[in-house]
Amino acid sequence: MPQSAHVYSLLLLITSGIMLQSASAQTASSPDKLEELIVRSSRVEKSLLKLPSAVAIVNKDDIQLGRQQLGLDESLNRVPGLFSQNRYNFAQDLRIAIRGFGARANFGIRGIKIFVDGIPSTLADGQSGIDDVDLGSAQRMEVIRGPSSSLYGSASGGVISLFTEDGPARPFAETRFTIGEFNQQKYQFKVGGQYDRLNYLVNASYLTMDGYRDNSELEHTLLNSKFRYDIDDSSSLTVIVNAVDSPTANDAGGITAADIAADPRQAQARNLSSNAGEEFDQQKIGFIYSKSFTENHQLTLRNYYLWKDFQTFLPIGTHIPFVPDDGVVEFGRFFFGGGAQYTYTNSWFGRPNRFTVGFDIDIQKDDRQRFLNNAGIKGLLSFDQLEKAESYGFYFRNEFAILDTLEFTFGGRYDMLDLSVKDRFLANADQSSKLDFDEFSPTLGLVWSPIPELHLYANYATSFETPTFTELAGPARNTSFNTDLGGFNNVKAQTADSFEVGIKGNPYDRLFFDLAAYIMQVDDEISNVSTIGSRGVFSNADTDRKGLEASVVVDIIDGLKLTAAYTYADFEFDKFATNNALEGNNLPGLPDNQFYAELAYTRDSGLYIVWDVLYVDKFFVNNANTTINKSSTVANLRAGYRGQIGNWAISPYLGLNNLFDENYNANVRINGFGGRLFEPAPDLNAYAGLTIRYSL
Repeated sequence: MPQSAHVYSLLLLITSGIMLQSASAQTASSPDKLEELIVRSSRVEKSLLKLPSAVAIVNKDDIQLGRQQLGLDESLNRVPGLFSQNRYNFAQDLRIAIRGFGARANFGIRGIKIFVDGIPSTLADGQSGIDDVDLGSAQRMEVIRGPSSSLYGSASGGVISLFTEDGPARPFAETRFTIGEFNQQKYQFKVGGQYDRLNYLVNASYLTMDGYRDNSELEHTLLNSKFRYDIDDSSSLTVIVNAVDSPTANDAGGITAADIAADPRQAQARNLSSNAGEEFDQQKIGFIYSKSFTENHQLTLRNYYLWKDFQTFLPIGTHIPFVPDDGVVEFGRFFFGGGAQYTYTNSWFGRPNRFTVGFDIDIQKDDRQRFLNNAGIKGLLSFDQLEKAESYGFYFRNEFAILDTLEFTFGGRYDMLDLSVKDRFLANADQSSKLDFDEFSPTLGLVWSPIPELHLYANYATSFETPTFTELAGPARNTSFNTDLGGFNNVKAQTADSFEVGIKGNPYDRLFFDLAAYIMQVDDEISNVSTIGSRGVFSNADTDRKGLEASVVVDIIDGLKLTAAYTYADFEFDKFATNNALEGNNLPGLPDNQFYAELAYTRDSGLYIVWDVLYVDKFFVNNANTTINKSSTVANLRAGYRGQIGNWAISPYLGLNNLFDENYNANVRINGFGGRLFEPAPDLNAYAGLTIRYSL
């Protein structure tokens, strides 16, 4: 029987069970009041409503409940101002942009700081990866939209913080399995609980799938764990242990519009002949110590270590028959660091005041080599260098209540970043180089709360962002070896000034809303100007950004909740020294309009049905604005049942992706070579699964 037949048979079985279970159930009897939301990614805990910035929170059910759990975007699409692509290409990683920052990356994540349980998933040079993010144990996500350099350093777009769930008071063991089309299989085992002073949560998962397109196979094993030991009533030590083994993540590549019309499931020919894809293994351990000396003094210490071994075969070609290129990249990475933060809460001039000061140190060492790619076979060494990034940041933040209804926040951060490469492939001369960056990033914010349910804010913030090692790679070639030269190009760090105003509140128990508008001037923005194979070439340009973001959550009636988010974005090149003809053009890879809506229906019986739809406006795919990616409207449906029998919880679930069989692209390669710009998304497809949990 084909895989799709198995999936639809399981869908039918689970649907029948859900309907039988819900037939005799009663509707919810009490209103589901919206709770006050506390943000932790602002360095100190604070009410979401009282922050002078745009922040969104995504909770556990939105991340885990009935989800396929292939990518963060499944739950992040509800966040206004955030645009993501590339859920289905695991070799390229999910591409996330906040207020347009991050869209320039053809792989990985730029311009956004990512943290998991306080440990950075963003390297010292600024590139982020989320291969080690465990959706199966995620409790919540917080998204700060807008410049965050005053808190976290080199980050123009914002911050995404993820938090692993704590073990509950009653220890449990849980298993979960999901099957889906394209031969998807995911197995998960999770345990957690509280033993004396030790709280623990351990989750392991295994994912394999063939993918919608040719050469899209994936195999991924992940272990994520969190242990918190309460030393006494005022102090605790948290240990994070995470490990990933991904022996297969193939890359189907970008194809042309004509290729899509002929067969959207085909891989790009060069990707096939080059054996395009990646493999890696990674281990991470982190320590967080928290101490409250009194209710007024708090100290947090952080320390972490990460090791990664990586290999990728890239579809980089000379376009000369039978001439190989250095399309095999390998590196060994050691990334480590730490920091400290002290918070003092008291009064200033007789008014409440909270002062925070801290520092971060992040050091990255990459031992990187490239080899010739002989039709998918690793050839001779062509590039060899040691890369080192050292980042040192010192920050402060103060929150002062001028009046009971008016709070003023100010702060700043000074960052020093040193990048260096030591060239060990000297056949094309010594390309060793070093670059130093330093920047001070201030911020000011004001929140006025005329009534407890309504909050108006304004802020001014600056940001800076340095180029990553990949973006500093020189476009020049050594024709004798047909390889890239080492060293650095002349791409400069970008800076931005941002002004934002907003209003948010919960005037009724059943309603929460958030509205933000901003303007931003970016100088020397790091911009993709062309792509050769899978490597981008970058330059600097000045850009203007204007945007409007709105979100609302409404409990329409008991058990029926509406969530909606709208984004308007106007991003243009203001000055482009290397190509004046581009001035006034739209930034590529970013839609002007985006709208998300979700209806979630739940019953006390345990039945839930969630329908969502995402509209993405058309957008340009190159700097010249000559090629357009068409708009799309994609709807999804998931449903399930959460049942309890004694100590056992049994939760079947099912889902339908792309409900109306929309033809759209899951990813667009900005300024791609030869018109090979598009990665088609799957048509209508289904998945189903079952969670079984036993609690002591």
